[in-house]
Amino acid sequence: MIKYANKSGYSEVWGFKIGRKYIRVLFNDCVERRYTYRSAGEENVEIMKQLALKGKGLGTFIYRHVAYRYEK
Repeated sequence: MIKYANKSGYSEVWGFKIGRKYIRVLFNDCVERRYTYRSAGEENVEIMKQLALKGKGLGTFIYRHVAYRYEK
C-alpha cells in the first residue's frame, strides 16, 4: 500500500495500491475498497490511478463518480 500524498490536505483517502485492472483504496476510517474495470469501468479506474499518483483529487472523484461501484 502506498500512502496517498493528499496535496489538498482534506482527503479521506489514506493509501492505495494499483494493479493492472484495479485500484485498491484505503480510507482514513480503515475501510478498504477495490475498484475494478468490471465494477467501476476501465476509464474510471484509469483516471483514479492517475489521481492517486498525482496525490490530489482521488477522494473527490470517487465521491462524485464511483462511490458505490467497488467490488464486494
